[in-house]
Amino acid sequence: FRFNTSITNPATFLYNTGPITSLTSPSWNLRQSYSVTRLVVGHNDEDDDEVRERRVLGADLASPPVRIGPRSTPDYPALANAAIHSLPSGVMVFAGQRDEGFFVDVGSIFDFGALRPFGNLHLIPLPAMAGKDGTKGFNVHTIALQVPKTELTRGNSVPLNVMDPKSVIGVWATASRQRGKMHDDGGSSSAGSWVQVSRLGNPLINEVIIPMAKKDGWNGREPRRDADFLAYYRDPELQNLLPVLYPGVFPNLAALLTQPASTRSRDDLVAVLGTGIPSGVISGFQNFTGPRVADMLRLNLAIPPASTPSAFGLLGGDTAGFPNGRRVADNVVAIELRAVAGVTLPLVRPSFTADGAAALLTDGTANDLPYLTTFPYLAHPHEGYEHSHD
Repeated sequence: FRFNTSITNPATFLYNTGPITSLTSPSWNLRQSYSVTRLVVGHNDEDDDEVRERRVLGADLASPPVRIGPRSTPDYPALANAAIHSLPSGVMVFAGQRDEGFFVDVGSIFDFGALRPFGNLHLIPLPAMAGKDGTKGFNVHTIALQVPKTELTRGNSVPLNVMDPKSVIGVWATASRQRGKMHDDGGSSSAGSWVQVSRLGNPLINEVIIPMAKKDGWNGREPRRDADFLAYYRDPELQNLLPVLYPGVFPNLAALLTQPASTRSRDDLVAVLGTGIPSGVISGFQNFTGPRVADMLRLNLAIPPASTPSAFGLLGGDTAGFPNGRRVADNVVAIELRAVAGVTLPLVRPSFTADGAAALLTDGTANDLPYLTTFPYLAHPHEGYEHSHD
């Protein structure tokens, strides 16, 4: 994706000089457009990236304006829908403002690992209460792609066999910046090679699993080089903190932690988050991509969407949900909290019994707006005129 920003009327400070009623409204002053290029990247003998194919799928694609208010953007859904573009091979794309669809009680979790619904059980107790979604009322700029299965598989096949390794794909996203940036009175320009500065596969790996001093290095690497971080999956800091922060709540986990680290490796977390779950662990399911540890969202394309999805995904008996892919409504915070607390450990260590509290862990949040049932699925953004985080 390459974005271009243009100003229609340089003589005004206004974002718009009248109502924006279409993507070509002359009153819309600050516009963005973008191109989408498909790169097919392989790896040569030196283990370096090698671009094998580069194809522009779309150019000069319009992003919608931001949602200002009833005077400036009186029919925002129409503007947003007009900015959904069809590309070759059945691909659809949208790039623009959306409601932040991720929900998490950031304020509580980063206050010494507290979960408001269990606040009375914390080492420093406070009254138990419902969680507070820290992203409520916020909008994000979203890049959304809808891609046919046949564009993601070798041989352009449609996977039908859940247990076939070829049915599983791995997905992650990266952001890169050019090495140099020059400033002068007329503005700024960038130059030099592109350098990866961030990435995202599974949620909360960067935030919770990777130590602070390692984050920059982790963000600059490709997933195929994640073996250096394997120790943080096998013995995550959070699992060691839970029995301390919640005294007496996780006795089985606390007992496990008295064993030497070398004998209590969390191979369940390595599978769930690092390699995918191999066949034979969960009946009729696998999303294994091989023994190499790599932070990717893994999706078994042979598993159809659930007719009655569970927000707790695989932990809720729904094989179409996280960690098999990640739907926008999946409660990934609760799922990962429960996994780290030991709910998934019996899959690889049958002698371990997860604590009852582990299966109940949640930060008590949900998204503030309903998701759309069609692409791009995230709700329309909050209107600036009515903006509130309450």
